[in-house]
Amino acid sequence: MFNNVEELQEDGDKWMNEYNSERKHTRKYCFGKTPLQTSLDAKHLVPEKMLDKLQLTERVSAR
Repeated sequence: MFNNVEELQEDGDKWMNEYNSERKHTRKYCFGKTPLQTSLDAKHLVPEKMLDKLQLTERVSAR
């Protein structure tokens, strides 16, 4: 199917780009956006969802 590793890499890169940047996401709360756009829109939520910070907060409030 592929003649060398470079062809395999090129095909994989093309698929990843199409999957993440062009294909519309079908999940309920993604509202038809691409997976990449969904991730970028939610990026501001990451710091508050970090497990190490959550565990620290729970330990402090448990005292």
